[in-house]
Amino acid sequence: MSTSTPPNEMEKAVPEHLEKYDESQNSIPEAHRLYLIDRHGTDQLDPLPDFNDADPYNWPRPKKWVNLFFIAFHAFMATFTAASIQSAFENIAIDLHVSIQEASYLVSLAIAVLGVAPLFWGPLASRFGRRPILLVSLIVSLAANVGCAKSPSYSAMAVSRAIVAFAISPAAAIGSGMVQEMFFKHQRARYLGIWTVFVTLGVPVAPFIFGFVALRVGYRWIYWTMAITNGAQLLLYFFFGSETRYIRGQQNQVPSSYLRSLVHFRRIDSTPITVWDFISPLRFAAFPCVAIPAIAYVMVFNLAAVLPTIETPQLYVEKFHFNTQEVGLQNVAIIIGTLLGEHVGGFCSDRWMRQKRATAPEFRLWLSYFGYALSIAGLAVFLVQLQKAGNTFNVTPTVGAGVASAGNQIVTTILITYAVDCHHEEAAAIGVFITLVRQIWGFIGPFWFPPLLANVGLIASTGVATALIVGTSVLPTVLLQWRGKVWRKPHDLDE
Repeated sequence: MSTSTPPNEMEKAVPEHLEKYDESQNSIPEAHRLYLIDRHGTDQLDPLPDFNDADPYNWPRPKKWVNLFFIAFHAFMATFTAASIQSAFENIAIDLHVSIQEASYLVSLAIAVLGVAPLFWGPLASRFGRRPILLVSLIVSLAANVGCAKSPSYSAMAVSRAIVAFAISPAAAIGSGMVQEMFFKHQRARYLGIWTVFVTLGVPVAPFIFGFVALRVGYRWIYWTMAITNGAQLLLYFFFGSETRYIRGQQNQVPSSYLRSLVHFRRIDSTPITVWDFISPLRFAAFPCVAIPAIAYVMVFNLAAVLPTIETPQLYVEKFHFNTQEVGLQNVAIIIGTLLGEHVGGFCSDRWMRQKRATAPEFRLWLSYFGYALSIAGLAVFLVQLQKAGNTFNVTPTVGAGVASAGNQIVTTILITYAVDCHHEEAAAIGVFITLVRQIWGFIGPFWFPPLLANVGLIASTGVATALIVGTSVLPTVLLQWRGKVWRKPHDLDE
């Protein structure tokens, strides 16, 4: 059934190409069709929203954007928390009477917990809703950060750090599902990209900010700052955050007033929780269209983002005798590179799909090669120029780290969006699986980066990194473009 929407309105509302829609869209009731046209300017939408204002797809744009910001910033706080004390290892070691290496384990511990914890939160968020889980997350994170600030010993701080990481982790994993619950398929890369860029930015922004804090007011104010931030998040999300979990086709109860909606907590999905629910995201290891993008993304993330961020404090202090504040300033290039990379990975990626009228998710992967090239080139500049710099600082290694970060962000957004496009109904579980793989590699990386750079050398390490990216990222992406359509067919939830 065709719509009567004027052409100029249609151009604003829908992409230039039309995806493959379910035939049921042509037989929806007239009232439903007119409702969709009034809300969105068209009834050609993928997925097709319910005839209900409570459906997050039907929310007004400002409401979607507010909730997207809450989700993205919560995800940012997860990686931000893990990297927060990176610039203060020496201060912590002196204060708690441990070695600098032992102090660094407080970061490794948080990284590992961030990877495993979402397996616990995912099923609870699916049954009871995203909002109550995120509110609990913020309450526990606030309390545990206060515990970190007041910890009298290394063991007490380690336990508190583990609790913070466990509590703050949900949005960094289920955030992909929450974004998918609000935005249509033709918008997915742009808005998933906002979520992924916040996840990525947490790593460089933390040392950039807390290098100043550790030097000027003491490292314990790192924890107090995060506790205050959690408190502000809690208040804002409680009063302005909305529930994105919505089961389409069922009777979804809506609170009668705004005040009632703030405290209206209920079980959304009555399906019983089983042990399988907690481990089911692991099954995506057998789904090539999820497992291959996850491995390809994680290798680039580890080498182009984590390696420069982790090694800069050690190498720049050793070579140039920088203090924590000066080391933190080097992250500006990484932050700028990440933001520029997101423009290509998100906004340009969606435009690429629309202009080429692409009907297969694999077409999006063409832009990932640009990200791979930037990652390799930036990493090479970072390592080679750092070696050539000797003991005299110049800005070129930092610029290289920024270029690598831009490439990493392009790869991040495109590959995660591709995985979600292939199995959009499983977006939250895919986020849990990718987070687990990323955090495991992020945990292992700092253990083998220093021996690699020390034994092989900075310049030769460029060849090792390039071989790893080509072998585990570039070539598998080529294979995915060739065989992806066949591999996703047995599990394709879109078709």
